[in-house]
Amino acid sequence: MTMSGPARGPAWPAASLLGGLDPARRDRLLALGARVRYPAGRVLIRQSEESTFVLLLLEGVVKATGRAGADRDALLAVRMGGDLVGEFAAMDGRPRSATVTACGPVVARVVTRAEFLACLDRDPDLMHAVNRAVLAKLRAANGHRLDLTGCDVPTRLARVLHEVALAYGRRAGAGAEIPWPLTQPELASLAGAAEPTVHRVLRTLREKGVVSTGYRTIKINDLARLSDIAFG
Repeated sequence: MTMSGPARGPAWPAASLLGGLDPARRDRLLALGARVRYPAGRVLIRQSEESTFVLLLLEGVVKATGRAGADRDALLAVRMGGDLVGEFAAMDGRPRSATVTACGPVVARVVTRAEFLACLDRDPDLMHAVNRAVLAKLRAANGHRLDLTGCDVPTRLARVLHEVALAYGRRAGAGAEIPWPLTQPELASLAGAAEPTVHRVLRTLREKGVVSTGYRTIKINDLARLSDIAFG
């Protein structure tokens, strides 16, 4: 990893923590910690370790995974520039609940627990903004579970692809490109399905022209048709 001084990032999504803050509070957060660059594939946080720093993502994409048995990782969430990562351990001091890995080159500000909490103590409105961001993550996780309850695998997978494309995809004509490597085992964990079943469903979606797949890549060719499959 490499470090450099403070710098402003790109325009972050309004739904992200940094994108939703007013400029003064955003600058206050961006003044914390050190700016660090990570290469693709670097593990930034490891499940069960007792570190307590937080990461303010400036650029790039990370994935949070958790152990689901002795030999399988479940994809829990994806976070992009503008998001806060690792705040649970900073707030409660408990071991990490997930492993966070860079899906490509990532730029972040690494902030110690003491510095992060002191900043929140000085600014109650910023504390409320962070709490809202945490609650939004929990609501999204609960909504994801409820949304998939009682659905067959093709519907669950279509809903997962639709959710990921809308939240994180880059629009491309009638479809969207998912800008990080997304493997079939990770899709299976998000959809709560067996990997061979996901493979068969993806083949059907390819044959219908709804998606295109390559090595660790998925592109949605037609979001409207995918929505019909997911929610029709």
